[in-house]
Amino acid sequence: MSAEEFTYAFRHHPAGVAIVTADAGDGPVAMTVSSVASVSIDPPTLVFSASARSSSTPTIARAETLIVHMLASDQVQLAKLGARSGAERFGEDIEWDRLPSGEPYYPRANSWIRGRVADRFEVRDATLVVVEAIGASPRRADGPCQEPNPLVYHNRKWFVLDRKSMLPESLVPFYVVYGRGD
Repeated sequence: MSAEEFTYAFRHHPAGVAIVTADAGDGPVAMTVSSVASVSIDPPTLVFSASARSSSTPTIARAETLIVHMLASDQVQLAKLGARSGAERFGEDIEWDRLPSGEPYYPRANSWIRGRVADRFEVRDATLVVVEAIGASPRRADGPCQEPNPLVYHNRKWFVLDRKSMLPESLVPFYVVYGRGD
């Protein structure tokens, strides 16, 4: 398979959006990722890929702990900030803070998971980071609690998933709705 074919396949596969923050002792970094995946529930473990092209990757590769922020559609500007090369991600005009344990984080993210890096694997031009979750925080509602609409990245564009994009149950096969193949 060529790199072009591989890129095309994944460019047309929608993905949720997260931003990863860390500080290995030389200042906070942040990067937007669409490769976050749940690996295990016991212990709670996730994985993501950090590109060698990102200036944040060396710090993330040295950090013992980090924060993975799951973003909602109203946080697209934060996602764009983490994806923009050379952007000031922790300036005075950006709402961020540090947890008591020292990790930089964005308090208004939809939710975040604090994790201990369990393993790293160098895979060509990327680092696969395995993270064991050790803490989390759901989004804090400023008013009536509403379920936020997810932010999705597809073919170099940002999308929102909402009730209008949901398929009617009549179009979804039984085994998809109920997780059964029989």
